[in-house]
Amino acid sequence: MKVAIMQPYLLPYLGYFQLAANVDKFVVYDDVQFTKKGWIHRNRFLMNGEAQYFSLPLKKDSDFLYVNQRCLAENWGKEKEKTIRRLEGAYRKAPYFDDVFPFAVSIFSFQTDNLWDFLKNSFDSVFERLRIKAEVLVSSEIEDTTSLNGQQRVIQICSLVGAKEYINPIGGVSLYSSANFQEYGISLRYLEMQDIVYEQFRGPFVPALSILDVMMFNSPERIQNWLESGFKLHE
Repeated sequence: MKVAIMQPYLLPYLGYFQLAANVDKFVVYDDVQFTKKGWIHRNRFLMNGEAQYFSLPLKKDSDFLYVNQRCLAENWGKEKEKTIRRLEGAYRKAPYFDDVFPFAVSIFSFQTDNLWDFLKNSFDSVFERLRIKAEVLVSSEIEDTTSLNGQQRVIQICSLVGAKEYINPIGGVSLYSSANFQEYGISLRYLEMQDIVYEQFRGPFVPALSILDVMMFNSPERIQNWLESGFKLHE
């Protein structure tokens, strides 16, 4: 059984979904500390040829809270409409806008004030749209592993869900030891996303944007092909 474990991100880049599409169980951390510097509550889309951030405004709270304990700010209703209008203005001339824009609106219009619930709905929606069949598991619902850190926690979760193979993005190659995983009967592999370039608007290609950008410019069939073969796996 192949397993991947990731933090929740707001409508992340294509590689996140390539990873999910190539495992049997995809575990998402909801009981990790929220950090403003990451991609949990923000991402980027293409506007006027440049990458522009969009984000979820959060209620001011303790910096030590987990993702599932953070709440959206009271002004999210107004900010949501601004985000939707920015998205519309940025992509109205994209080839798949008519199909993708209503989908994006449905994600941003999801009714909740909890950050985790919003994120969970967003990637559940993308999984369904991209026909990703991995079983999505939530870390806090498996067992309390918050006392463990890094590799130790990953191995424990893999053991709990019956993993025989753990796949991690190539960026984490320095974080893990194959020998340590092998002690628990788990093989370790890394997924490296290939250089995928597609036609956006005029101007140089802007990589690593939100999955919404990929959807706006590419057919479902082309995206499906990238999920299945647009990467390399390394030992």
